[in-house]
Amino acid sequence: MSSDAPLAPLDAAVLRRHAREIRRLTLTSIHQAQTGHAGPSLSMVEILTLLYFRHLRYDPRDPRAEWRDRFVLSKGHGAPGLYATLAHAGVLPREELGSLRRLGTRLQGHPNARDLPGVDASTGSLGQGISIALGMALGFRMDGRSNRVFCILGDGELQEGQNWEAAMAAPALAVPNLVAIVDRNGFQSDGPTESIIPLGDLGAKWRAFGWDVHEVDGHDFHALDAALTAARTSPAPSVVVARTIKGKGVSYMEGVTHWHHHPISDPELAAALDEIEGSPA
Repeated sequence: MSSDAPLAPLDAAVLRRHAREIRRLTLTSIHQAQTGHAGPSLSMVEILTLLYFRHLRYDPRDPRAEWRDRFVLSKGHGAPGLYATLAHAGVLPREELGSLRRLGTRLQGHPNARDLPGVDASTGSLGQGISIALGMALGFRMDGRSNRVFCILGDGELQEGQNWEAAMAAPALAVPNLVAIVDRNGFQSDGPTESIIPLGDLGAKWRAFGWDVHEVDGHDFHALDAALTAARTSPAPSVVVARTIKGKGVSYMEGVTHWHHHPISDPELAAALDEIEGSPA
């Protein structure tokens, strides 16, 4: 999306095709690298699809244009999903995905804003992304600019206290141009979030700090779109708590801690791609 014109009617079939291709590119690149976080990448594909093909203002030919909206992937280990999205959107060459996590590549295991146009923040130290996004949003507001800032957070990283300092500060700093999206897939590297440090009612927590809260199915384009559209006119910062499935789209990966970070074998890739290709159009 390259303008702030009114949104066209949502075409979920087109978005599903984009999501299917992003999943294919994500898995193929992780398989080639024999390293990478498949589960955390797949859980946020619908979110990335809706952002890059409907809500974010950017120009793939000029990914550092000053007028663009900013995107912060706080859960930086989901970088393979972001790189696949950027390649599918035309921001970077598709063939570059084969360099994932190689020495000297621009596609490191976590996003590197210094080297890769299209990445607005270097992330991976969990808990810091929302503070970065808040600073960006505040700067734009103080400069009288219309840029919006979107930040995807993992639910496991919400166990870091810095998130809640930013959550408390944002409403006081009056940044309605800030939108946080929590990828609530229920897992972190060592297992289910609720068996490690329970997060409880995330919607109630963010609401208590003064955020405009939307709790939706994170794989439902219509529900996600309604939440992101409402955030455009909210007088407060908005958070979308998106209920997702870790490893979404590949049945043997879904809800399995093992697939937080694990190499993909040739037979596993073939089975995954067959399943993705056979998913509803």
